[in-house]
Amino acid sequence: MKKNWTKVLVVALSCMMAFMLAACGGGSGSGDAGEGGAVLLGNTGPLTGPAAIYGNAVKNGGQLAVDEINAANPDGIQLAWQAEDDEADGEKAVNAYNKLMDDGMKVFIGSTTSGSCVAASEKAFEDRVFELTPSASQVAVTEGKDNVFQLCFSDPNQGVAAADWVVENMADAKVGVIYNNASDYSAGIFDKFKAEYEAAGKQLVAVEAFSDDANTDFQAQINSMKNAGADFVFLPIYYTPASNILIQADKIGYAPTFFGVDGMDGILTLEGFDTKLAEGVMLLTPFIATAEDEATQKFVAAYKEAYGEEPNQFAADAYDCVYAVYKAMNEAGLDASASHEDICEALIKVFAGDFTASGVTGAEMQWNEAGEVNKTPNAMVIENGVYVPVK
Repeated sequence: MKKNWTKVLVVALSCMMAFMLAACGGGSGSGDAGEGGAVLLGNTGPLTGPAAIYGNAVKNGGQLAVDEINAANPDGIQLAWQAEDDEADGEKAVNAYNKLMDDGMKVFIGSTTSGSCVAASEKAFEDRVFELTPSASQVAVTEGKDNVFQLCFSDPNQGVAAADWVVENMADAKVGVIYNNASDYSAGIFDKFKAEYEAAGKQLVAVEAFSDDANTDFQAQINSMKNAGADFVFLPIYYTPASNILIQADKIGYAPTFFGVDGMDGILTLEGFDTKLAEGVMLLTPFIATAEDEATQKFVAAYKEAYGEEPNQFAADAYDCVYAVYKAMNEAGLDASASHEDICEALIKVFAGDFTASGVTGAEMQWNEAGEVNKTPNAMVIENGVYVPVK
């Protein structure tokens, strides 16, 4: 009898230790690779820290797509989703990527932020893992890597698209720019914006820079814009410094039209920020949650039901990534038995060919061999605390 109780105790302790180890894994997903013949899609992103709004949106958008696909196609390719926290840090992104590979990842939907993605994509290139990043926009993400593709616009393409939109829609505006010259993201967009804008025969009335997204004092930059008579200020920056610019501009009664790109998305959910100060702010983005097309309405409703909040562009990008990869795998005739190397080579051929994918961030999206996506951006404006399409 004593021996039997000893065996029971050993089994119980073993089970408890296994549970504790699983609970401490740090990941978030829908199952391990190979579970039910599933293809594991992995992601790294900032699930904690200042940029967590981006990483968690990507995690949620990807999970929603995986759940929908598995439910709608029970006899087709089944997918699994796993997101790991990289805190928007390159070294941690590599560690998170390695964990995903240990867990059986076959396609990499990541990383979320550019710095992390540059580091992790080097590993994906070495390992021959196909990568489609939802939101990492730096050119260095795909440069020299035939297996890495972007669903978001690259930084240069964002700058060109923004300049073209301003020239076409704000022809008489006196345009100024405030950007972060220490950020590859911000500087890359600004450089292309300036070149494209000036190529159209236009001149910027003022340009001011800062060198840290943690900066909280923008009085000098704002006064420069005001003194130059800028009535339209382009902000190719993230929403945290942008919120401080809006606050400080309001304090001195300076009210130009502020115009941002995808890094501005999230400003309405910034803790402690008075969203009334963002009234009239414009963004150029491929996703607008208030759009009236059926696909967007369906996605937004499903996301709200699952997570209790409205999706942002990052969630939409991840959602489209999963659907695009699923469609490409079917076109390539792949299944869960294929190795990650075989999946990689097959998907490179599909994405760099005549493949198109439609989603909530773009219709008939196509990719070139450099990994860049071609799709049409949309302009939206904040009205009454929500994003609405510019009419």
